[in-house]
Amino acid sequence: MKVVMVKLIEALAKFGLDKLERALLFGLGLLVVLAVATGSVEMSQRWAAFFFRWLHVGSGVMWIGLLWYFNFVQIPSMPKIPDEQKPAIGKVIAPTALFWFRWAALSTVVTGIILGLLNGYLFQALALGFFKGGATTYIGLGMYLGLIMAFNVWNIIWPNQQKALGLVEATDEEKKAAARIAMLTSRFNTMFSIPMLYFMVAAQNI
Repeated sequence: MKVVMVKLIEALAKFGLDKLERALLFGLGLLVVLAVATGSVEMSQRWAAFFFRWLHVGSGVMWIGLLWYFNFVQIPSMPKIPDEQKPAIGKVIAPTALFWFRWAALSTVVTGIILGLLNGYLFQALALGFFKGGATTYIGLGMYLGLIMAFNVWNIIWPNQQKALGLVEATDEEKKAAARIAMLTSRFNTMFSIPMLYFMVAAQNI
């Protein structure tokens, strides 16, 4: 199986699989073929709600995946990286990761709102199901936690990271203070992500 898979990957590499854009296009193409072949596509509100749930989950995977990358990998690793190598992180990797991070956060919120409207639970969820428990209370809690996290991304983490990374003009003291605020807010969002994910899943399963 391993040999077959390696040969398949090598064959696809001839068509540009080494390029991210090609890999994404191949993935979308494979999705369309499999979706049509299995009859899982239909023009209905139910399917539209499913489609936006898929987009919502995909956006959330990108957002929380990058949040956890920052907190589990990049931040703990920075003290171990030699000073002469740190600019590569600050000037290349971090700005790119932060681009996808903040736009994935926005996409997660927008697709979540659309999903709530299509399924008819948005306003009841925002009212936390009048605290009666059940799916709308759970999804409402998850939504509020996610909205606070997204607010933090755009209004605290990103502005302070711009200063810390030198993307906007700031003194050395301002950069140091901004880096600390961005890190602490990222830790706060990591803390919030645990109950947020719990209640998002609970809404579908409890």
